[in-house]
Amino acid sequence: MLLAILTGMTRLEELKRHLKPGGVYRREDVARWTNAVDRHLRQLTDAKVLTKAAGGLYVYPKETAFGPAPATDEKLVGGFLKDRRFLLASPNVYNGLGVGTTQLYDKTVVYNHKRHGDFQLGGRKFAFRVKPHFPKSLSQEFLLVDLVNNVDSLAEAKNEVLGRVKQRASAMDRARLRRAVRDYGNARTRKFFEGVLRPALNAS
Repeated sequence: MLLAILTGMTRLEELKRHLKPGGVYRREDVARWTNAVDRHLRQLTDAKVLTKAAGGLYVYPKETAFGPAPATDEKLVGGFLKDRRFLLASPNVYNGLGVGTTQLYDKTVVYNHKRHGDFQLGGRKFAFRVKPHFPKSLSQEFLLVDLVNNVDSLAEAKNEVLGRVKQRASAMDRARLRRAVRDYGNARTRKFFEGVLRPALNAS
């Protein structure tokens, strides 16, 4: 607090020096820099310096030429989980696989090791799903396996989509797809891909 005293800076102003535009902060993060955390958080949100994204989670919007920019999904989810080990996905991404899916969904799926359930963060919908294993980034092979894992929740006709999945799978790198099925497929998905991958399995 010596710097604040010497410069005439208030404790609230000193706290603001620790906050960076575009950042996401939990209450306990802010508590490191003030002994009046709840009062200062209330003052900062009243002044629209911070916006509340969820219980105990705050965003410092970054000013742009088009107005305040929201925090990225990655920063919101990382702050909420207090963990960087997660994968963001969406049923919308299936539409790029060429298997006949066209619907658009208004939520992002978060594969992670800690939380399960549907939450709103910063006005956006996230479906948190605990999984023991998931890749660090999305790949065509993972997405195809993930689609089959979740085919019952899609709006399209299930049998038509699965028929196109078989065609798409036959044109993919079978070794990579086989690993994705083994690592990320549920029991039903592994059984589904068995016929498509059998030649590769027998050859290995």
